[in-house]
Amino acid sequence: PELPEVETIRRTLAVKLAGRTLTGATVFYSGAIAHPAPEQFVAGLRDARVQGLRRRGKYLLIDLSSARTLVVHFRMTGRLVFHPRPASPAPHTHLVIDLDGGGQLHFVDSRKFGRLWLWPTAALGGDGPLARLGREPLEDGFTREFLRVELGRRRGKIKPLLLDQTLIAGLGNIYADEALHLAGLHPEKPACDLSPAEIGRLHRAIGRVLQDGIEHNGTTLRDYRDGTDTAGRHQEYLRVHRRPACPVCGAAIRRKRVGGRGTHYCPCCQKEESGHGD
Repeated sequence: PELPEVETIRRTLAVKLAGRTLTGATVFYSGAIAHPAPEQFVAGLRDARVQGLRRRGKYLLIDLSSARTLVVHFRMTGRLVFHPRPASPAPHTHLVIDLDGGGQLHFVDSRKFGRLWLWPTAALGGDGPLARLGREPLEDGFTREFLRVELGRRRGKIKPLLLDQTLIAGLGNIYADEALHLAGLHPEKPACDLSPAEIGRLHRAIGRVLQDGIEHNGTTLRDYRDGTDTAGRHQEYLRVHRRPACPVCGAAIRRKRVGGRGTHYCPCCQKEESGHGD
């Protein structure tokens, strides 16, 4: 899950969890618990009340009355699903959190890459799991000028830089492909070669594709579900990612690896030295 998916999970769980008390937890796969040790993790959750849910990049933050925050990083296939009544754990369920009133929260992850932390809330930005995250692309600090300065001093290809979480927190492979197409930029163009007009297009495109993804409750290509186990709809609106043809010109979408990541782009609309504009 990327920023729009985690934001959708946050929104769908916020209405279910606000004010609820965690009455206990069962860990089925200790490797999912990054910090502290599983026994301390479970003890730290018990009797804590949910005060609110936030998002930072691709991380979900559940703030608790114990002055700790349950941090969830879903990685590739993680899900966090609310059940109004006790439910049998599905395959690949790594953690079940019991709630007052009989509800449960299940963390499910078939690839086992997802991780959870129970961290002091005040220290999340210090040496915690969020320490090195970059700017939030939907907040005021993510300006065109910020993008101009940061990209202007980097010689790498633009696509891998957009995936650098220390630069932009929350942007992932799907939405980077979408933003580059909307901005008319070839994914291998050196970041330092972007013109002011191209930077402006890219800045607007990043915001637009992320907002569109949130509006459509995220993108479900295979595993993603929101906090109520509902699939997203944004896959129906994707421009190039895993699409056969460009919606602008009809050319066949090309796929290649850029910076080690599968990348989809239109060879006509995203030429290396020119673009189609907004």
